[in-house]
Amino acid sequence: MATYDLDEQERLDELKAWWKRWGNLAMIGLAVVIAAFAGWRYWQNHRVTQTLEAATVYEKLTQSLAANDVKGARESGSMLIDQYKATAYAPRAALLLAKLNFVSKDLKSAQAQLEWAAANTKEPVIKDLARLRLAGVQLDQNQLEAALKTLSSAHSDAFAARFDDMKGDVLLAQGKQAEARAAYQSAFGKMKEDNPYRNIVELKLDALGGETK
Repeated sequence: MATYDLDEQERLDELKAWWKRWGNLAMIGLAVVIAAFAGWRYWQNHRVTQTLEAATVYEKLTQSLAANDVKGARESGSMLIDQYKATAYAPRAALLLAKLNFVSKDLKSAQAQLEWAAANTKEPVIKDLARLRLAGVQLDQNQLEAALKTLSSAHSDAFAARFDDMKGDVLLAQGKQAEARAAYQSAFGKMKEDNPYRNIVELKLDALGGETK
């Protein structure tokens, strides 16, 4: 029993010595870990809250569009971009606002919204769609070199045919008929036979006297 007590006392003395030397540092480390965990939990909760709130605002945006309430749609869209830009709803809102601006002939605002959507979304599909529409707006403003630059950006295979078709439109606007024909042929070859847009590309090729295959 005496040996047991002596061993326990030695261990206790060792623990006291360790704590005297390292105790403050250990407490600081523990405090840092606790603070980091608390910060992480706060950030996670904040992101969830932001997403839920953004979803509600986005629903208001779509409801306003369905009711032809342009003012309400613009207010909801602007709120998403200004206050919820980190959520997936903000780039979608930018696409919808760009469409509103395009319809109202405000091409500069439409271009700004599409550029923002392309730069801020983390979703490849939204990025591709934003860039494709951006190129169309740039074409309408005769920003032909800028449109080609937009279309030269990396994009998914799902949008490859549409990018080629738009590239053909831009090249044709530049008077480069041979290059435009090549772009249309590339687009046509990438489209499935049941793709309704394939007929439009075929008409463009016919107008240029180009082969479809």
